[in-house]
Amino acid sequence: MEDVWTILRLIQWTTQYFDGKGIEQPRAGAELLLAHALGMERLQLYLNYDQPLKPEELTRYRETVRRRAAREPVQYITGRQEFWSLEFEVNPAVLIPRPETEILVEKALSLLAGIQDRSPLILELGTGSGAIAVALVHEHPRLQVVAGDISAAALVVARRNARRHLVDNRIHFVAMDLCRALAFTPVFDLIVSNPPYIADADFFQLAPEISRYEPAAALRGGPQGLTPIRDIIANAHQYLRPQASLLLEIGQGQSAILADEFAHPLHYEPARFYPDYSGIMRVLELRKRN
Repeated sequence: MEDVWTILRLIQWTTQYFDGKGIEQPRAGAELLLAHALGMERLQLYLNYDQPLKPEELTRYRETVRRRAAREPVQYITGRQEFWSLEFEVNPAVLIPRPETEILVEKALSLLAGIQDRSPLILELGTGSGAIAVALVHEHPRLQVVAGDISAAALVVARRNARRHLVDNRIHFVAMDLCRALAFTPVFDLIVSNPPYIADADFFQLAPEISRYEPAAALRGGPQGLTPIRDIIANAHQYLRPQASLLLEIGQGQSAILADEFAHPLHYEPARFYPDYSGIMRVLELRKRN
């Protein structure tokens, strides 16, 4: 009698297989990959547990399991990730958007809410998948964004994500290394960035899903992980309106270093820090002096 692989049996087998390989969240990974292979939403799996798979469906699913067992992120296998309750295309050209970055979006929106007399203009440095820019424009009906990235491949993904969410007419994508393609004109109401901030020595200690697959140039930030952050801070004031803010995502433990360095910054008011959902100081705000 031919062996029958139902949805439930495959989920149970794959969960055990992933668990044995030390893969985090083995059940969730199995369900997401199977839903992807079957072209259905994850919820539909629960409604069709007894459904047997066709040979071609099994072949597709086995390939996704093979890739995940090699520690490729689920998001790169499925090609999508949710951020700010929106679905984004992702591939190895861009970082996978993470929940802690939503703190940066929340803080940006609270600052933009204070601008009532005009349509705000902001600059995002290192847009990657475009998740931050798209989320901000999606929430703010009058917002215009200039979003830059040094990676041409990342900009292709970002443009597709902007079109997916029908906001591409309000996001202007630019190929540039941080601010270096811009004239020294203080026109922006806000600058936001999730820059590389992993210390070089720490990079290879990260999970294989990150160190092997995500773009190193978007992660590695020099000896302390602070080289791009310091570069942005040194130049951002030239592009900000008076009293406008620079918002940067930072890594764990970096707030103490930056608080000491920028307790009395030349071009900004004293640094402020905001925690993420785990209590880690995740966002740095520097407001330009008037």
